[in-house]
Amino acid sequence: MSLPNDYTERVYAGVLGKLIGVYLGRPFEGWSYERIMAELGAIRYYVHERCNVPLVVTDDDISGTFTFLRALPDYGNRPDLTPQQIGQTWLNYIIERRTILWWGGLGNSTEHTAYLRLKHGIPAPRSGSIALNGKVVAEQIGAQIFIDGWAMIAPGDPERAADLARRAASVSHDGEAIYGAQVLAAMEAMAFVEPNLATLIDTAVALIPRDSVIARMIADIREWHATLPDWRQARARIVANYGYDTFGGNCHIVPNHALIHLGLLYGQDDFQQALLITSTSGWDTDCNAGNVGCLLGIKNGLAGIEAGPDWRGPLADRLYLPTADGGRAITDAVRETYHIVNIGRALAGAAPLAPKGGARFHFELPGAVQGFQAEESAETRGTLALENVAGHSRLGQRSLALRYRQLAPGRVARVTTPTFIPPGAATLGNYALLASPTLYPGQTVRAGLAADAENHGQISCQLYLRVYGANDELVRIDGPEARLVPGAEQSFSWVVPDTGGAPIAEVGLELRSTRRADGSVYLDFLTWEGMPRATFGRPPAGGSMWRRAWVNGIDQDNHSWPEDYRLVQNEGTGLLIQGTREWANYRVSAQITPHMAQAAGIAACVQGMRRYYALLLATEGQARLVKALDGEAVLATAELNWSFGTRYTLRLQVVGDQIQGWVDDQLLFAIKDEERPLLSGAIGLVCSEGRAAVDQVAVAPVVQAS
Repeated sequence: MSLPNDYTERVYAGVLGKLIGVYLGRPFEGWSYERIMAELGAIRYYVHERCNVPLVVTDDDISGTFTFLRALPDYGNRPDLTPQQIGQTWLNYIIERRTILWWGGLGNSTEHTAYLRLKHGIPAPRSGSIALNGKVVAEQIGAQIFIDGWAMIAPGDPERAADLARRAASVSHDGEAIYGAQVLAAMEAMAFVEPNLATLIDTAVALIPRDSVIARMIADIREWHATLPDWRQARARIVANYGYDTFGGNCHIVPNHALIHLGLLYGQDDFQQALLITSTSGWDTDCNAGNVGCLLGIKNGLAGIEAGPDWRGPLADRLYLPTADGGRAITDAVRETYHIVNIGRALAGAAPLAPKGGARFHFELPGAVQGFQAEESAETRGTLALENVAGHSRLGQRSLALRYRQLAPGRVARVTTPTFIPPGAATLGNYALLASPTLYPGQTVRAGLAADAENHGQISCQLYLRVYGANDELVRIDGPEARLVPGAEQSFSWVVPDTGGAPIAEVGLELRSTRRADGSVYLDFLTWEGMPRATFGRPPAGGSMWRRAWVNGIDQDNHSWPEDYRLVQNEGTGLLIQGTREWANYRVSAQITPHMAQAAGIAACVQGMRRYYALLLATEGQARLVKALDGEAVLATAELNWSFGTRYTLRLQVVGDQIQGWVDDQLLFAIKDEERPLLSGAIGLVCSEGRAAVDQVAVAPVVQAS
């Protein structure tokens, strides 16, 4: 498989198109066409403010799309990835009743039904089959809404995209739902190399059964498009022949797939018009508009998105991915683009891309701001505008221009990007935002900046953080400050100090001037690296964000108890997880007090609910070292005369493939894991069927011996 020359930029346009469509349609999801026209009129632009909801929200369309694709890198980017492995990916990243899915119950929510099948040992594809779940449940819309990523890793290869779509969709769906997913995946994959919409449709429909409802419906819509000049007339035909009264369940794929083709055909290759038609037509508006936006983003690139109103400005590349991998929840369109692109490159036998040495924020795609936004407060309002520009980069091709204006003594300009749940995103409707911070004490923040030659040395810049302090109020911590040399790039480096357990909410830059000035400063990159050195626990000043920094995979969890963490797990094994996938070569420690639990302890290299190492106190009078990876394996055991209600200090160290475990300073385990070792990941607190108390959790780097 060869990759198009503009592969990365086209994937970025597809990701943006998906986000724009979802955020456009989300505020009126489930509304009828009649209600939309009566209350909102034709949907030409975002309506979130009119509906009094945020623009950037957590949403199943987005979370599922960018999460389930992780099955490929988790299983070595093998092209023979199986539905069963994708099903394991569901179990690893989904936290039951809390993340990604609509938890509507067995037989009511298709995805919840499939999850319960997987959880109880029924592998994919049987987990989503008509034979097990019935035709109506199996043919709902979910297979389609999660499918775009599988197309974007197969550019120009509709057959591979349709095959991957079939495997992924079969985890939870069957029948017509799989055919609709295959059609969209094939069209999106072909759109990388083929501009003609009719050819895309012909190619995709040829890959599904000719006698399927999806194929027959697409033929009907194409015929109506050829004879009916107004999309509203065709929409009425869809309602009459393929509407919700004909296809049952809560959200069937057939009616909604029809509206996707309606928008594509009548939209005449115009991004705004296609979204207008699809979203105004009603039903599952965010899902349908998201698929249309992704397809047209891939097909027509960034230029197609930018031909109409400013879709990208309010978005600012922002998205949330709440999963058991909490360190990736606060992310952006550019980061997710490169995750997708590097999967596609791996499948094509190409090396991964890591712009500017792997910097977290590198701005290497046109128009990218990666979640950075100018602060608007009394002292900063109107002082700063952001623009992605070519040049002004020592390490790459582009930079983020900070255009300051009327900057004078007494006024400042600030730009920030979130590193944890932003204050306004603590509650986001139906889907909770579970996340861990991405930045921690002990890590080193680095940035490269350049000032334009006209500033005459009057501009200074300071790095700073804001953390959640007393009662979750944001508290600022200042970093290094320097006067910028005109026309030269300067580097900033800052080891983040101890925050007293307060999670870091955002990182920012502040510009000051010694005299009234207009001009530009260019941010080449901003990143951080290294292992944290941090302690976690209840802060004396109260608040809840310190607790929300732990991704909650425990049945019952309440911070009103006297201990820092009380874990209550009713069934199976639960985890509280904090940290990021990049953490490696470290030691985690905690004080554990088991109470009537089958097992309790700590975990390292946590990559989800079912991928980690754990040091556990088990009820059989043992300590255990276990590895969870497609099932749980006991790596080693040691006899230990421990008792319920007694506090023990546990330490677990993973350096490369070397694992060591201590209980109360006694080294019990020192082994080497040579079979698929877990080399990095977050930390976790573990409890199996019972209760445990945990205090004094800490993490620190370990220098690997040469």
